[in-house]
Amino acid sequence: MANIEAPHDTTGDKIAASQVTGSNVYDRAGEKLGSVYDIVIDKRSGHTDYAVLSFGGFLGIGDRYHPLPWQQLRYDTQLSGYVVDLNRSQLESAPNYEAQDIGTWTGGHSRAVDDYYGTGTPPGGGDAGLGPLPIR
Repeated sequence: MANIEAPHDTTGDKIAASQVTGSNVYDRAGEKLGSVYDIVIDKRSGHTDYAVLSFGGFLGIGDRYHPLPWQQLRYDTQLSGYVVDLNRSQLESAPNYEAQDIGTWTGGHSRAVDDYYGTGTPPGGGDAGLGPLPIR
Protein backbone atom coordinates (compact mmCIF):
# COMPACT_ATOMS: atom_id res chain seq x y z
CA MET A 1 0.00 0.00 0.00
CA ALA A 2 1.20 3.53 -0.75
CA ASN A 3 2.77 5.23 2.24
CA ILE A 4 5.47 7.76 2.96
CA GLU A 5 8.24 5.18 2.57
CA ALA A 6 6.81 3.55 -0.58
CA PRO A 7 4.61 6.02 -2.50
CA HIS A 8 4.92 3.95 -5.70
CA ASP A 9 3.33 0.84 -4.20
CA THR A 10 -0.17 0.62 -5.72
CA THR A 11 -1.09 -2.84 -4.44
CA GLY A 12 -3.33 -1.68 -1.59
CA ASP A 13 -6.55 0.30 -1.60
CA LYS A 14 -4.73 3.66 -1.36
CA ILE A 15 -2.62 5.39 -3.98
CA ALA A 16 -0.28 8.36 -3.75
CA ALA A 17 -1.37 11.41 -5.79
CA SER A 18 1.99 11.26 -7.56
CA GLN A 19 1.02 7.82 -8.84
CA VAL A 20 -2.41 8.93 -10.09
CA THR A 21 -0.80 11.56 -12.29
CA GLY A 22 0.28 9.83 -15.48
CA SER A 23 -2.04 6.85 -15.00
CA ASN A 24 -3.77 5.70 -18.18
CA VAL A 25 -7.53 6.11 -18.57
CA TYR A 26 -9.49 3.57 -20.62
CA ASP A 27 -13.03 3.18 -21.88
CA ARG A 28 -15.01 0.08 -20.90
CA ALA A 29 -13.70 -1.79 -23.95
CA GLY A 30 -10.13 -1.29 -22.72
CA GLU A 31 -9.21 1.34 -25.36
CA LYS A 32 -6.85 3.95 -23.99
CA LEU A 33 -8.47 7.39 -24.01
CA GLY A 34 -5.65 9.37 -22.45
CA SER A 35 -3.88 9.77 -19.14
CA VAL A 36 -4.40 11.64 -15.89
CA TYR A 37 -2.61 14.95 -16.23
CA ASP A 38 -3.49 16.16 -12.74
CA ILE A 39 -6.03 15.81 -9.97
CA VAL A 40 -8.06 18.59 -8.37
CA ILE A 41 -8.55 18.43 -4.61
CA ASP A 42 -10.85 20.76 -2.70
CA LYS A 43 -8.46 22.48 -0.32
CA ARG A 44 -11.05 22.93 2.42
CA SER A 45 -12.65 19.49 2.51
CA GLY A 46 -9.75 17.41 1.19
CA HIS A 47 -12.06 15.60 -1.25
CA THR A 48 -10.77 14.80 -4.72
CA ASP A 49 -13.18 16.56 -7.11
CA TYR A 50 -11.71 15.94 -10.56
CA ALA A 51 -9.15 14.01 -12.52
CA VAL A 52 -7.88 16.14 -15.40
CA LEU A 53 -7.47 13.90 -18.43
CA SER A 54 -4.91 14.74 -21.10
CA PHE A 55 -6.47 13.73 -24.38
CA GLY A 56 -6.26 14.20 -28.12
CA GLY A 57 -2.72 15.35 -28.75
CA PHE A 58 0.33 13.68 -30.17
CA LEU A 59 3.54 13.60 -28.12
CA GLY A 60 2.14 16.33 -25.89
CA ILE A 61 1.35 18.68 -28.78
CA GLY A 62 -2.27 19.73 -29.15
CA ASP A 63 -3.44 17.98 -26.00
CA ARG A 64 -6.79 19.04 -24.61
CA TYR A 65 -7.47 18.79 -20.90
CA HIS A 66 -10.77 17.29 -19.83
CA PRO A 67 -11.77 17.49 -16.17
CA LEU A 68 -13.66 14.35 -15.19
CA PRO A 69 -15.62 14.15 -11.95
CA TRP A 70 -13.58 11.85 -9.72
CA GLN A 71 -16.54 9.55 -9.10
CA GLN A 72 -16.56 8.73 -12.86
CA LEU A 73 -13.26 6.85 -12.55
CA ARG A 74 -12.86 3.26 -11.39
CA TYR A 75 -9.43 1.75 -10.87
CA ASP A 76 -8.88 -1.50 -12.78
CA THR A 77 -6.07 -3.65 -11.40
CA GLN A 78 -5.86 -5.69 -14.64
CA LEU A 79 -5.19 -2.54 -16.71
CA SER A 80 -3.25 -0.76 -13.95
CA GLY A 81 -5.26 2.32 -14.82
CA TYR A 82 -8.65 3.96 -14.56
CA VAL A 83 -11.77 3.03 -16.51
CA VAL A 84 -14.57 5.44 -17.37
CA ASP A 85 -18.02 4.77 -18.77
CA LEU A 86 -17.38 7.11 -21.72
CA ASN A 87 -16.43 6.62 -25.32
CA ARG A 88 -14.09 8.78 -27.36
CA SER A 89 -16.86 10.87 -28.96
CA GLN A 90 -18.46 11.63 -25.58
CA LEU A 91 -15.08 12.75 -24.29
CA GLU A 92 -14.44 14.90 -27.38
CA SER A 93 -17.76 16.68 -26.72
CA ALA A 94 -17.05 17.21 -23.03
CA PRO A 95 -15.98 20.55 -21.53
CA ASN A 96 -12.23 20.97 -21.96
CA TYR A 97 -9.44 23.50 -22.09
CA GLU A 98 -5.97 23.99 -23.54
CA ALA A 99 -2.65 23.99 -21.71
CA GLN A 100 -2.42 27.80 -21.66
CA ASP A 101 -5.80 27.93 -19.88
CA ILE A 102 -4.61 25.94 -16.88
CA GLY A 103 -4.97 28.07 -13.79
CA THR A 104 -7.81 30.13 -15.27
CA TRP A 105 -10.93 28.05 -14.78
CA THR A 106 -13.68 29.06 -12.29
CA GLY A 107 -16.29 27.27 -10.22
CA GLY A 108 -18.84 28.25 -12.86
CA HIS A 109 -16.91 26.14 -15.29
CA SER A 110 -16.91 23.32 -12.76
CA ARG A 111 -20.69 23.51 -12.88
CA ALA A 112 -20.56 23.01 -16.68
CA VAL A 113 -18.47 19.86 -16.19
CA ASP A 114 -20.77 18.55 -13.47
CA ASP A 115 -23.82 19.27 -15.66
CA TYR A 116 -22.26 17.53 -18.67
CA TYR A 117 -21.57 14.36 -16.70
CA GLY A 118 -24.77 14.58 -14.67
CA THR A 119 -22.90 14.22 -11.42
CA GLY A 120 -24.00 17.30 -9.53
CA THR A 121 -21.62 19.20 -7.34
CA PRO A 122 -18.80 17.01 -5.99
CA PRO A 123 -18.29 16.61 -2.24
CA GLY A 124 -15.57 19.29 -2.25
CA GLY A 125 -17.90 21.87 -3.76
CA GLY A 126 -16.76 21.70 -7.36
CA ASP A 127 -14.66 24.84 -7.63
CA ALA A 128 -11.69 23.39 -9.41
CA GLY A 129 -10.00 26.78 -9.21
CA LEU A 130 -8.88 26.81 -12.82
CA GLY A 131 -10.06 30.47 -13.68
CA PRO A 132 -12.29 32.87 -15.79
CA LEU A 133 -11.72 31.79 -19.40
CA PRO A 134 -14.55 29.90 -21.10
CA ILE A 135 -14.03 26.21 -21.37
CA ARG A 136 -14.83 24.68 -24.72
